[in-house]
Amino acid sequence: MATSMGSVVLLCLVSPLLLPSVVLGHPWGGLFPQFYDHSCPKAKEIVQSIVAQAVAKETRMAASLVRMHFHDCFVKVGGPYWDVPLGRRDSLGASIQGSNNDIPAPNNTLPTIITKFKRQGLNVVDVVALSGGHTIGMSRCTSFRQRLYNQTGNGMADSTLDVSYAAQLRQGCPRSGGDNNLFPLDFVTPAKFDNFYYKNLLAGKGLLSSDEVLLTKSAETAALVKAYAADVNLFFQHFAQSMVNMGSISPLTGSQGEIRKNCRKLNNGH
Repeated sequence: MATSMGSVVLLCLVSPLLLPSVVLGHPWGGLFPQFYDHSCPKAKEIVQSIVAQAVAKETRMAASLVRMHFHDCFVKVGGPYWDVPLGRRDSLGASIQGSNNDIPAPNNTLPTIITKFKRQGLNVVDVVALSGGHTIGMSRCTSFRQRLYNQTGNGMADSTLDVSYAAQLRQGCPRSGGDNNLFPLDFVTPAKFDNFYYKNLLAGKGLLSSDEVLLTKSAETAALVKAYAADVNLFFQHFAQSMVNMGSISPLTGSQGEIRKNCRKLNNGH
């Protein structure tokens, strides 16, 4: 069933190539929610069904899809809902160096994180709202070990980390070894898209340094953390808009790029 449906999805994605696919002057620069309405009117339902099956089999898949933005993500996996501008095509190349330079790392300082977002045309609200995607998903021990044992080079734990929470984390994340041991980014409701991520930050229980600095290093970002912790609907509203903003970063449309038959590689096999 999944294989046949996957084939239909591929057909749906390819068929718009037979039609004029760039809407000039559209506010999303060629991307729009109704992109597949005529060429494949059931595209959203098909993708939603396949993703629902995948998430039911492995809940971590939801976080993985949010993290990679799932290209044109049609799907509501709990939490907020938004109309996603569709029509993005795949690139003809990829840059590991570019990814490393542009994507915030777990131990980046807040100014570095904000700078990386601003390079892509995103702002501080986008930084804090999109960080809320950490309400689901897992992180490896190696991504936060420094906070537990030697945050500032003095052999001490991060002082902003709750003591009892740090002790709990050390049980599964030793000084050496266990690099790939997994921990929920939101230990309260790890499989639910809600605003406990922000509530955890207020309690000193954010897992990554890049999470906790949102509260401790800037009055502007701290105000947003507190606002989202107090009002889940505000978080959902801002998160949805920021996802649209992120999805609109330099999209390939029309005849640009390609639609990959296998997302892992180019159609020419390279």
